[in-house]
Amino acid sequence: MTDNNREDYGSYSVDDEDQLQAEDTLNDRGVDDLLDEGYSPPEKWSAGEGFGTTADEALQGETLDQRIAQEVPDTDPYAEDGEDVGGPQVGTERSGRLVATDEGAHSDDDSELFAEDVGIDGAAAGAEEAAVHVVDDDGFELEDDDESDLENYRDVDLGDVGDLED
Repeated sequence: MTDNNREDYGSYSVDDEDQLQAEDTLNDRGVDDLLDEGYSPPEKWSAGEGFGTTADEALQGETLDQRIAQEVPDTDPYAEDGEDVGGPQVGTERSGRLVATDEGAHSDDDSELFAEDVGIDGAAAGAEEAAVHVVDDDGFELEDDDESDLENYRDVDLGDVGDLED
């Protein structure tokens, strides 16, 4: 009989030698240690979770209603794009982890929020942090005497705003 050694083919070592190093990857995400990035599981279901994965389900078969429910409609290649999510108010560069100036240690009496971008700070960003993007302030400067800049801005519907002097 052969001795089963954990370094044999087919088994994995728990040492650092099995961890993929940053210089061995093709994408640079800005973290020093790849294990700091974290993992976000897929948000859609796997085919293994569907009907027919057990022997009993395979013998029983799917009903017509189950098959119709699984169909995905074809997309129209000539359809107009949906809502315009671009424009000057949407940045293309994601910000890093946002930390309050006092690092959240004290209560805040200001009516505005102030934070500092500290870059990528371990693990993957939450949904709220991933939604924050850096927007250049230079594009929003509008001088009173320069009305040609107004073409770059869209009309904003403020709804039924009454007279503020009442």
